[in-house]
Amino acid sequence: MNLFGKQTVSMTWDFPEANIFLETVGGYLPAAQYIADCVETLPWNVEPGAASQANAASNTITAGKVVSTDPPYYDNIGYADLSDFFYVWLRHAMRGVFPALFATMVVPKDDELVATPGRHGGKDAAELFFLEGMTQAMRRLAEQAHAAYPTTIYYAFKQAETTELGTSSTGWETFLEAVIRSGFAITGTWPLRSEQEFRMRGLGANALASSIVLVCRQRSIAAPSISRRDFMRELKDELKDAVQVMIGGGEGVSPVAPVDLAQAVIGPGMAIFSKYSAVLEADGSSMTVHTALTLINRMLTEGADEFDADTQFCLGWFDEQGWAAGEFGKADVLARAKGTSVDHVRDARVVEAGYGKVRLLKPAEYPSDWSPLKDNNTPVWEAMHQLIRALRNEGETLAGTLLAGMPDRAEPIRNLAYRLYTLCERKGWADDARAYNELITSWTGIEAASHEKGHLGSQTKFEM
Repeated sequence: MNLFGKQTVSMTWDFPEANIFLETVGGYLPAAQYIADCVETLPWNVEPGAASQANAASNTITAGKVVSTDPPYYDNIGYADLSDFFYVWLRHAMRGVFPALFATMVVPKDDELVATPGRHGGKDAAELFFLEGMTQAMRRLAEQAHAAYPTTIYYAFKQAETTELGTSSTGWETFLEAVIRSGFAITGTWPLRSEQEFRMRGLGANALASSIVLVCRQRSIAAPSISRRDFMRELKDELKDAVQVMIGGGEGVSPVAPVDLAQAVIGPGMAIFSKYSAVLEADGSSMTVHTALTLINRMLTEGADEFDADTQFCLGWFDEQGWAAGEFGKADVLARAKGTSVDHVRDARVVEAGYGKVRLLKPAEYPSDWSPLKDNNTPVWEAMHQLIRALRNEGETLAGTLLAGMPDRAEPIRNLAYRLYTLCERKGWADDARAYNELITSWTGIEAASHEKGHLGSQTKFEM
């Protein structure tokens, strides 16, 4: 309350302006250098460019052009509202120079293509406004797209709703619905590293680190329909290989981080969904984008049968209990179902069992003198958490030394880290999810260190 008895409203900005005299992001010299670096890469032997404004839903300037666009992100950012902060001062200074640009008192907002409930009478109306507007804009792009080249669309809206059925987001669903309704087929997606690691939004959170590039082409007007059963069969046949490519990376291509995998996997999944005129449910209705995304994400979390029995038990117990202790009877039933026993898992030194309780050990509780060369009972679960312990305590070099002693475990360890990240994201266990994300983002360095050490069987001496 202020002195006049009225409520005072304040706004906290998490992106403050930097001191322009400091050599840091926002400072004058770094900013000038960024611009100079860009200018130096520009080709000078081409025709001059031009800039113009047009409504995306009715434009003609994209006809026959190669288009790469970065559209609004549903309700993530109120661009026009934020622009008012600067607009009022620019208008005061520049209205005489550019009267047409500064004709209004504040930034126009009615036609802004974002899902803002306050402007449209509620959440549902705002979603409908966004869907219809984005569909019109995407349809215009699809109609005018150059036949020889794909249209690329950048989108960085993190899927926010993670449940037992999978991960979804109203923003993503509505946007993808608009893209598919427009006549585009999504032929691929890939994360493009576009966010700074230490930005305010990313500190202390599993924030999306990349923008997702949707690669789109016009869908054939003769595209057939497909049944739900055939769609699921095609997903199962193709999605696993696509995910393995994303997890493993390739020559000159880094693996997709776990924090981005649920976004990236939309590409190959929606490529199957969107190439058909419709995916038909048992009752003859068309499958929704929401259902398709749920099925795609469910495929991402399946496939634990690639792990040993002890690791499968640990996965199931972690899903049920986390790091907390649970009843021995329940653990015994789960262990038998997975083809192992609580005693066997305890002997692997990954659980603590006693007094009628069973608890998974945290990475920090694992012995620091562990060596894969001296352990004859090493579940993938243990190997992965030992790498996490080593990475956190002593860095990539020690983690690489451990990996060098068990090179055949590299792929299962990496796959388990992705799976556990997805599980923790679903449960809302941000700190645990971060540990698995860190392991994957450090994987290239760990592998390099393991090769320097020499893999088991390829070296004459292995020192710990």
